[in-house]
Amino acid sequence: QVQLVESGGGLVQAGGSLRLSCAASGRTFSMYAMGWFRQAPGKEREFVAAISWSGTITSYADSVKGRFTFSRDNAKNLVYLQMNSLKPEDTAVYYCAAVRTFDSGRTYYTTADAYNNWGQGTQVTVSS
Repeated sequence: QVQLVESGGGLVQAGGSLRLSCAASGRTFSMYAMGWFRQAPGKEREFVAAISWSGTITSYADSVKGRFTFSRDNAKNLVYLQMNSLKPEDTAVYYCAAVRTFDSGRTYYTTADAYNNWGQGTQVTVSS
């Protein structure tokens, strides 16, 4: 297993940027596919972005494509979600998630039930 801790959330005005971080500990970070999910008030948890364990393959929800960037630094046991051009509808609690994988480094997962390790979440609030 791996422990995940998100940080970087906060209050930002529409059009602004935030960078979320997720730190992993307890196990070698390599071989974990990672995801970012968010849950807004009154809505189900939704997929935001995913990345393969190698970092070579990423996938984004249509709602954030072109605005958010998912990256990872396996040597530092960190993943990042750079969020630009933020909109009020981006307001949510953001969670990072991880699942151990043994693929060649090109597999990613876009559904919450694929992950078995979750961070505690960090609040992102975008005001207009």
